[in-house]
Amino acid sequence: MAETLKEILLDSGRRPAVVTDLQNLVDEEVSDKGGVSGAVVKTGYAAVKKIKPGIIPAAVDSLLDDFASALEPFYGDYKAKGGADFGAYLSGRSDEASDALLGVTDARAERSSRDSIKKVYGKLRPNGKKNVEEALPRLGKLIDKHAATA
Repeated sequence: MAETLKEILLDSGRRPAVVTDLQNLVDEEVSDKGGVSGAVVKTGYAAVKKIKPGIIPAAVDSLLDDFASALEPFYGDYKAKGGADFGAYLSGRSDEASDALLGVTDARAERSSRDSIKKVYGKLRPNGKKNVEEALPRLGKLIDKHAATA
């Protein structure tokens, strides 16, 4: 039985399903955004997808190892405390969890050679923490789903 988040999410037999589920999570989170800031997110997301079709699943897959590493301490603590709902656990630590995940995307955006990607990311980043915090319950549920089959 898989014990670490890396073992759960990065298993070669499970990884394609994890990537698909994470892409769907991103699509759902973007779709749920409302108001002016939601319109900005939706426009930016559509622009990124138009710049390079297939970029979202490719980006999710390329970031998955770093995301798993960033969340591993949270998952270890959650398991040690006998947690039953990782989404609730992450929400309870939303400040630290969102910073950990955004650290991964910030570093990746900084290293990008594509100015168009950097520009769009730069426009989306000011609301990034709020958006990531809002996604934590769904992310935790997704991880619980894959942990149950590990």
